[in-house]
Amino acid sequence: MIKSVLTHIGGIENYGIISICMFFAVFCGTFARAMLVKKSFAERMSALPLSDGTVHTLTGGDSRHE
Repeated sequence: MIKSVLTHIGGIENYGIISICMFFAVFCGTFARAMLVKKSFAERMSALPLSDGTVHTLTGGDSRHE
């Protein structure tokens, strides 16, 4: 039944092509962003879940959250 419904919808094959192209574009964009991120930023973000509440700025100073 589903096969007969889908065969009668005109232009349905384009949706598959469009969805694969959108997935590929998002994947490439995410990969490019991951490769272009600065190492210092990535190291700060990777240590964030383990931090004790201090904030390390780019200048090296510490400050407490209030």
